[in-house]
Amino acid sequence: MNEEKMNPVDAMPDPGRRKFLNTAAFAGLAGAGLSVGLSACNKESAPPPAAATAPAAAVEHADVGKYEVAPGQLDEYYSFSSGGHSGEVRIYGLPSGRELKRIPVFNMDCLVGWGTTNESKAILGTKPNGTPKYTTGDTHHVHPSYTDGTYDGKYMFVNDKIHGRLARIRMDTMETDKITELPNVQGFHGTFPDKRDPVDAAVNHTTRVFCGAEFSIPLPNDGRDMEDGSKYKSLFTCVDAETMEVRWQALIDGNCDLVATSYDGKLAATNQYNTEMGIHYEGMMSAEMDACLFFNIARIEEAVKAGKFTTIGSSKVPVVDATRASNTDPKTALTCYVPIPKNPHGVNISPDGKYYACSGKLSPTASVIEHALVLKWFDGELPEARQAVVAEPEIGLGPLHTGFDNKGNAYTTLFLDSQIVKWNVEAAIKSFKGDTAAKVVLDRIDVHYQPGHGFTSMGETKDSDGRFFVSDNKFSKDRFLPVGPLHAETAQLIDISGDKMKLVADHSVYSEPHDSIIIRRDIIKTRQIYNLDDFPLATKDPKDSGVFRDGKKVTVRLTSQAPAFSLREFKVKKGDEVTIILTNLDKVEDLTHAMAIPKYDINFIVNPQQTQSVTFIADKPGVYWCYCTNFCHALHLEMRSRMIVEA
Repeated sequence: MNEEKMNPVDAMPDPGRRKFLNTAAFAGLAGAGLSVGLSACNKESAPPPAAATAPAAAVEHADVGKYEVAPGQLDEYYSFSSGGHSGEVRIYGLPSGRELKRIPVFNMDCLVGWGTTNESKAILGTKPNGTPKYTTGDTHHVHPSYTDGTYDGKYMFVNDKIHGRLARIRMDTMETDKITELPNVQGFHGTFPDKRDPVDAAVNHTTRVFCGAEFSIPLPNDGRDMEDGSKYKSLFTCVDAETMEVRWQALIDGNCDLVATSYDGKLAATNQYNTEMGIHYEGMMSAEMDACLFFNIARIEEAVKAGKFTTIGSSKVPVVDATRASNTDPKTALTCYVPIPKNPHGVNISPDGKYYACSGKLSPTASVIEHALVLKWFDGELPEARQAVVAEPEIGLGPLHTGFDNKGNAYTTLFLDSQIVKWNVEAAIKSFKGDTAAKVVLDRIDVHYQPGHGFTSMGETKDSDGRFFVSDNKFSKDRFLPVGPLHAETAQLIDISGDKMKLVADHSVYSEPHDSIIIRRDIIKTRQIYNLDDFPLATKDPKDSGVFRDGKKVTVRLTSQAPAFSLREFKVKKGDEVTIILTNLDKVEDLTHAMAIPKYDINFIVNPQQTQSVTFIADKPGVYWCYCTNFCHALHLEMRSRMIVEA
């Protein structure tokens, strides 16, 4: 083909590839033994994989320009995305899709020195020898704090699935400030902050963060009962948003996936699979239904206050019994297990606070659960928990995650269909009641390929604006230039402001993004310069620089001001434990300095008015040039100090 005459649309991949991919994915699941769950599809009424709407490849390219952000212009939104098994959180601008920053959380980062500085090690936690306790992480879900039902720009919280940790990020500096390891938990997957205090209704901001454990384990997991599956249990955890200390845990049946919280603060929810508590595949698939599990937070905390709890192993955290067998009386129950189709994946609450959408994954449906009816069950006024389900529309194959606009519509990712489906919640409820004229599914659009998480602009707040949907896709073959076996993944930007969804951009993202949020830029208020008084170790005047010895422990205090360090050189002896404390005295925005020491594995930055420190053993005699790695001045290359290690 003559490339010069190639039509841009013709150059796009054949949307028919999606059919092949879907077939392969479907066959893969069926081959794994999941065909029983998928056979629940109503083959007559379930929407076909190939939608009636125009394929994504047929976007009018002339119309895409209005979504571009011109040089020198700012994006309208921030997008915060968990980085998956990179262990980090990423910040993008939208609609441009430009990557603005990577926030190290559970990973090591040699650009900023995360995992190298003493300050970051104190947050990460260390082994007795001073090295980080863990050097890997797996971030899945990132969610910010709330005030009055919307984002307040104070904190973000993100999980570490591998090591069962919850991290908090300050949104004024976009840096991790606390990490808590949850006791007796493995596979900590879903997390969500509350939006209002569940006990004191006058407190309308985030006070707690809820964490669901996906893997059941013997409790305590100390080598006993390893072969006895009946002793395997799961825990749901509540962490204090300010202190980051674990407040309580709840012993439950089933594995937790995602977490959602109500706008009135009364309930937290998690969709569950493996309610059978099986430890092998076949045991996890024996039941006809799984559940969306609701926690009555006020009752749980009353039980803790009354001493109705136990502890597990060496942990002192109170653990309440929230299992199904111990909570049969709704009027005293701590939990409500709402039955829904097998292996649900994702639970999200609508911006009006009325409904939870719980996607089917192995069922072509989304279950709509009414918040008021769950509360009614807890009051003993609803005979069966299943009656809280007010709709269960068939929307497509492999539904996973749901976002909402400001018009009562839901947008769900369809993993097997490689589509986003737009459906109306109230119409789904009418259809469930027997209204055959109700139009539930409003639109479909192809994405490339196999979408995982999807999210709308401001969609997890009462201020959802219905402008954009982003589909984080698991595969991107033929969308970008090839870069070897590990492909870039796609975050596809979709305009949802009209009746029809419109794919307007492919944004390449580094593997593997999971959940993300889109926040209006006016909500985020960042600081550009630190306050020197916030750092007890700060050297406020270059005259206070120097080398201070206490036996074999040596402290080197120095400052940086472009283009020089306050000490031209400093001397230590072989075998000394050296602590370097560096303070950046510059007050100019974006004037960051750094220090790297060859052969000593030291590299870290200091932002304006910030202080950071490192500690190491000077075990190699010689001269070592300490130099600034962050370009700061025309004489940046000359910005050095000599460390002289005497034998």
